[in-house]
Amino acid sequence: MVNVREDWEHWQSPPGGTGNEFDSAEIGALAHLYRGEVYRSTIWRTRLDNTTNWSVVTLGIALSVTYASPNASPLPLLLVGILICMFLILESRRYRFFNVWRARCRWIETNFYAPMLFRSTRPEPGEWQDVLASDYLTPEYHIGFWRAMGRRLRRNYMWIFSFQAVSYCGKIIIHPTPLNTFGEFVDRMAVGPFNGTLIFLFGVVFHGSWVTLALWTHILDTRKHKTRDGVGGMG
Repeated sequence: MVNVREDWEHWQSPPGGTGNEFDSAEIGALAHLYRGEVYRSTIWRTRLDNTTNWSVVTLGIALSVTYASPNASPLPLLLVGILICMFLILESRRYRFFNVWRARCRWIETNFYAPMLFRSTRPEPGEWQDVLASDYLTPEYHIGFWRAMGRRLRRNYMWIFSFQAVSYCGKIIIHPTPLNTFGEFVDRMAVGPFNGTLIFLFGVVFHGSWVTLALWTHILDTRKHKTRDGVGGMG
């Protein structure tokens, strides 16, 4: 039968003196610290969900107004895109905060709790305590704003923007009467003093921009997290 207490004490102070050397009071304090970080992570996760919900609701309202009748203007579907962009910016800022709390939780889980659960060879603790202490003493964001926006695009907003584009094109194609030519499609996109060609080009640039940002930040994340060793694991 394995003596769990001796096994834990051996991990705390293995030969060579490279262990954590936490006493029971410090372990209890670290456990409470972990619970606090989980709570903050949960709260900010809820705030992320709120902005996504607002985007979906506003898009639904725009769809209801636009498709209410064949003669209804498709303009609400264009204007709601501006509102969704604002929600995306807000959510990207919130995600940077959320990423701090989530990274701290994962750091404690992988460097403190996970080694405790090993029954055979335990990994070297390393200097993870110093990394966590430095993060508390000099807190900073672990990812940049554009990477945060790219992550939110890939998780949620790529579907919202895609649905908006499909709905807008569908409105142009079927209302007030079905289209016959591509030229007619472009002409129907005209809004006030702006001709259809300008609106079409703007749409291509807008959707091309967020697709490019999503792909570019995906490449950055892949490069950064090929190896999760060291401080990079906190981002």
